Amino acid sequence: MAKIRITQIKSKNGQPERQKRTLEALGIHKMHHSAEHEATPAILGMVQKVKHLVKVEEI
Repeated sequence: MAKIRITQIKSKNGQPERQKRTLEALGIHKMHHSAEHEATPAILGMVQKVKHLVKVEEI
């Protein structure tokens, strides 16, 4: 399975609580912080919900 690196590039301030919790579940806690995950359907679905706040790179 491919790995992806997810980096927060926009602030979560002013976003709905659900999107803030999605970022926390992905392991991202502050701006420009990155987390690496396997590209599973669950993770990709979470990324899709916050795609306007993050940058995704394939490793």
